[in-house]
Amino acid sequence: MASERVVIDPLTRIEGHLRIELEAEGGVISKAWSETTQFRGIETIVEGRDPRDAWAFVQRICGVCTTVHAIASIVAVENAIGSNPPEQARLIRDMVLGTQEVQDHVIHFYHLHALDWVNVPSAAQADPAKAVAFAQAIGSKWHGNQLDRFTSVKETVAGVVASGQLSIFTGGYWDHPAYKLPPEANLMAVSHYLDALEFQRSMIRVNTVFGGKNPHPNFLVGGMACSIDPNASESINQVQVDQIKGWVDETLAFVRDCYLPDVLAVMGVYKEYFDIGAAQPNFLAVGLAGATYAGDPATSRTTSAITGGVKPGLLLDGDYATVYPFDPKKISEYVTSAWYEYGAGDVGVTPDRGETKVKYTGPQPPYTWLADNPKYTWCKAPRYDDKVVQVGPVARVLLAYAQGHARTKELVDQAMAAIGFTLPQLNSTAGRILARAIEALTSAEILANETFPTFVKNIKGGNIDVFDATKWEPSSWAPSQSGFSIVEVARGNLSHWLTIEGGKIKHYQAVVPTTWLAGGRDAKGQQGPYEESLANGKHPLVRNDAPLEPLRTIHSFDPCMSCAVHVLDPAGGEGFTVVSE
Repeated sequence: MASERVVIDPLTRIEGHLRIELEAEGGVISKAWSETTQFRGIETIVEGRDPRDAWAFVQRICGVCTTVHAIASIVAVENAIGSNPPEQARLIRDMVLGTQEVQDHVIHFYHLHALDWVNVPSAAQADPAKAVAFAQAIGSKWHGNQLDRFTSVKETVAGVVASGQLSIFTGGYWDHPAYKLPPEANLMAVSHYLDALEFQRSMIRVNTVFGGKNPHPNFLVGGMACSIDPNASESINQVQVDQIKGWVDETLAFVRDCYLPDVLAVMGVYKEYFDIGAAQPNFLAVGLAGATYAGDPATSRTTSAITGGVKPGLLLDGDYATVYPFDPKKISEYVTSAWYEYGAGDVGVTPDRGETKVKYTGPQPPYTWLADNPKYTWCKAPRYDDKVVQVGPVARVLLAYAQGHARTKELVDQAMAAIGFTLPQLNSTAGRILARAIEALTSAEILANETFPTFVKNIKGGNIDVFDATKWEPSSWAPSQSGFSIVEVARGNLSHWLTIEGGKIKHYQAVVPTTWLAGGRDAKGQQGPYEESLANGKHPLVRNDAPLEPLRTIHSFDPCMSCAVHVLDPAGGEGFTVVSE
């Protein structure tokens, strides 16, 4: 049987633009190409600017994970100039990162990924009383699991289906045979989908309190832009501390009582996906979600209280017990498959010397087939010591497990016993989804039980300093200095690298999680993780006209293509000019 070509473009329910090209034969994918059809220009936009302003530009790489790029940029600048933010500023950053990460995971599962597993029209056929019983059976203690709530949601879904206009659910492959949940489970999941819309809006207000607005909150090199004064209405005071506590408690309750039980139930039904979607068995992380380092973790300080005893490291070649030390000098990026060029040729270039030189050689849009060309994407291909590695929640969970992090190990062991899979099977479509939910719970617990209480205790003790002014003025800087940051954010390992000369940015590069995962082939022909997860010889594709199975796997990575690349005007026109004084 001859192979058939399948194109998924655009791949929806992600951030940004991603195109997947496949070759399939006999219901199995044989080849895959991950193609990012945007260009990122933020790295070049900040060149020549004041490094204290860089965060405001680079956090606009993405409208979803805005805070992470701002913090990564600020920490890189602080590493370069030698600034040391006070403890309270670091704790505020930890809370901002923690709430953003949990919100991101919740949005990903319910609003971006759940529709690959949950058959929405089927909910109209459910018995609400049996849906309540199903929720109780899976251990969900969410307060929304009520008969009147499920009845109302069923009536809403039934009305939408009867209208013939599915609104936001239009375009789903609802008749696909791969959907397996019973109607009652679908009804519960749709109800929780709606609950999650309310929850994620509420919890992210923590970022608004500390940053003044969201998205794109305000930050400050050397600390935080907000002030703490229990006696002033314009500062972080007791009223706002009480509000934050409520949101933090709500975050923990939703993840513990709703999100994690839902993931365990859904992945238990789709257990076969623990054997589908494996990428290269190499994993990189510098700690738990939120771990933040200014410079090399081996020689510099962490600027985060989120460690839990989990150290930076790698798991390599399918060995899930041996943790190898992390060396940031071994990170490099290839442009073999990407529309860029390096002065040194087709070699891996370290981020401190990285270049963003555009050289588009592809066809004029609209494309028919890109993969016949050696270069087919705007996404670079990061490698660690020339190895393809996975980053993200699954990497962090596996690394924490290998280092004996008690809570992570407890939750993973419970999931393995409940569903019936082994630790290596976390390298899979289902494993990435489960790891994200487990991590959301450990992060919410750290936020509620450690980070926030420490912040409040410090205020009670009179510790309200949030800014280190000693390195604010450029006159205090050396004529030339370099720095970088490494931060564990929702989608994985994020690093920002810069060089400052004469008080201005000379060089800037960002290596983001989705670049690690979505990049194409390198000079050795090694596929990126997206490509490998589809083209490892085991991935099903039942219907070429309804590619539900590959959508499930690519969505399990939680793609953010706006982080991996940014926008290009094909005509070369200038949209606007930003001038900073």
